[in-house]
Amino acid sequence: MDDQRFSRLDLKTPVYLVERERIEANCRVLAGVSARTGCKILLALKGFAMFSLFPLIGEYLDGVCASGLLEAKLGREKFGKQVHTFSPAFRDEEFDEIVGLSDHLVFNSLSQWRKYRDRAGGRQIGLRVNPEYSEVATPLYNPCAPGSRLGIRAADLEGHDLAGIDGLHFHVMCEQGADTLERVLDHVEEKFGYLLPGMKWLNFGGGHHITRPDYDVDLLCRLIERFRDRYDLEIYLEPGEAVALNAGVLIASVLDIVNNKINIAILDTSAEAHMPDVLAMPYRPEVIGAGKPGEHPHTYRLAGNTCLAGDVIGDYSFPEPLKPGDRLIFTDMAHYTMVKNTTFNGINLPAIAIYDKRSDSVEIVREFGYPDFKSRLS
Repeated sequence: MDDQRFSRLDLKTPVYLVERERIEANCRVLAGVSARTGCKILLALKGFAMFSLFPLIGEYLDGVCASGLLEAKLGREKFGKQVHTFSPAFRDEEFDEIVGLSDHLVFNSLSQWRKYRDRAGGRQIGLRVNPEYSEVATPLYNPCAPGSRLGIRAADLEGHDLAGIDGLHFHVMCEQGADTLERVLDHVEEKFGYLLPGMKWLNFGGGHHITRPDYDVDLLCRLIERFRDRYDLEIYLEPGEAVALNAGVLIASVLDIVNNKINIAILDTSAEAHMPDVLAMPYRPEVIGAGKPGEHPHTYRLAGNTCLAGDVIGDYSFPEPLKPGDRLIFTDMAHYTMVKNTTFNGINLPAIAIYDKRSDSVEIVREFGYPDFKSRLS
């Protein structure tokens, strides 16, 4: 993204700024995979649900995957194409409405499938399986960690009549490449390959970093084609991050500088409230123009404006001293930010804006305030 262009924009902070052209470029890559292989690619709403851009994304992708009633409603109302819904466990009072909104329903257990199959209304039915193999290093994000509640193990499917099941779904990756997928698929085939000839489709889940510059798209296409042709299956992928990868920034301002053996810049944003994966993963987001501690003459700890002691984004160095009013631009902040942010501590949510490179213009699509904070409480 163009740091000079964003640096000069006169925007009230904090604000998520998403570049329309970057979203479209990512979608073109994904649509290219579909065109080459015939697979269907869905937007995972849990990663990116900025519905003001759904008309654009819908020109390239085949639909959305939802994690329950509210996401299914959003997908049906705003995206208007296929809706695939999975939940670790469906709520009885919501299920009939979910059926009416969904094209595919994926169950997390045999007991859930048996409970609801007669109410599924002729929808495509799938089971989520657990191949008991994953290369995700962070336990919080590893769906195949020991004791995982997600997916059915091969041993737990043995001897069961699966008549009425149309497809299998697995999701075991996080920000990974096609080489990881290849190894995952070896385990999926080893454990569940005997079921695939009787299925209509196989869903490779999410976590595919397809739009990363070094991603091996050719290998991905070969893997899709291998399973498509060997088992006569329709293949689905459901990336969320890949749609919005490197397509948005979070612009924040310095409010104050304090010192406690180190210089600390307090910002009008928050890791806890506005970019929670910084603490959950954890990871250190990039800041345009900044370096690692000591790389430039002036090092600061960037911290949030909440009362949480650990609301710290990370340590960075800058060529010039920071001062109140300075703008900082955090990169790659479109995915897993807006969908996970909170008003913890009464901190207002960042505005949401779209940048159009062709017209060099910004559209503020949503601003938040006291009513949004109050409406989540009682």
